Amino acid sequence: MDVRHLELLRDLRERGSLAAVAAATHRTPSALSQQLRTASRAAGTTLVEPHGRGLRLTEAGELLADGADDVAAALARVEARLSEHRGQPVGRVRVAGLPSGLTALLPAVFTQLAGSGVDLEVDDLDLAEQDYASAVADADLVLAHSLTSEIPAGSAGLHRTVLVQEPIDVALPQGHRLAAKDRLTPRDVIGESWLAVPEGYPFDTVLQRIEAECGRAVQRRLRMRDNQLIAALVASGAGVALLPRFTTGTDAVILRPLTTVLSVRWVVALSRPDRAERAAVRLVTDELIASGRALTRNHA
Repeated sequence: MDVRHLELLRDLRERGSLAAVAAATHRTPSALSQQLRTASRAAGTTLVEPHGRGLRLTEAGELLADGADDVAAALARVEARLSEHRGQPVGRVRVAGLPSGLTALLPAVFTQLAGSGVDLEVDDLDLAEQDYASAVADADLVLAHSLTSEIPAGSAGLHRTVLVQEPIDVALPQGHRLAAKDRLTPRDVIGESWLAVPEGYPFDTVLQRIEAECGRAVQRRLRMRDNQLIAALVASGAGVALLPRFTTGTDAVILRPLTTVLSVRWVVALSRPDRAERAAVRLVTDELIASGRALTRNHA
């Protein structure tokens, strides 16, 4: 069985249609259909079947799709040993993920990799927590975050590496009455006007914990995705917000830790198991870990 056929079956399962696979891999649906027919002949059994207006994997197709990562990981391990033999990893590594995490961690990685044989390609993705896992289809490493555990939603079966554990603080405008306090409780902030994130985004979990402890709802004046925009509006006096401690790069707001409720996020690198075995990907992951450790030391 050709490993490319295994990967095609896996991609079809993940992306849901031949058209989506074709768009992502720069091939035509007709060419992919021909490959599926070739794969079925080689396997001696039907691997896909009609489903609605598209296709779905048969039981045999699912079995082979499950093996795609194992086969690709074995090949990646061999290639990694070859890279070690040559003296250094080489190749392009595609990194995607949440903008604040990339902002905090990537600059140091670029500095460390300068002059190496590894090139970085970067894409910032502002998504709900459960959507980051699906981005591994198009990237070697995806920086996701979770406010509940080290395992972001939807990442079961993926290779996961915790890069940093970052407190989420209450952001206040200069001169706010609560700025005189070193720490804030939910009851201190329950009555404030909040600049919040969309429903399903991790930071909203902290507001829900505040509501649960106080037994009443907070006022969400606005819902926005971009942390820099939120920080600018906090500085203007439009409300208060939750912002990550390490990656809020402004002196225009005051950050105060929140006590008695869990208010921390894990920033985690996700990847397919086979891509995690690539020597270049391992090198970038190691540098991201080092960057996270430096951030933690600098804010201790």
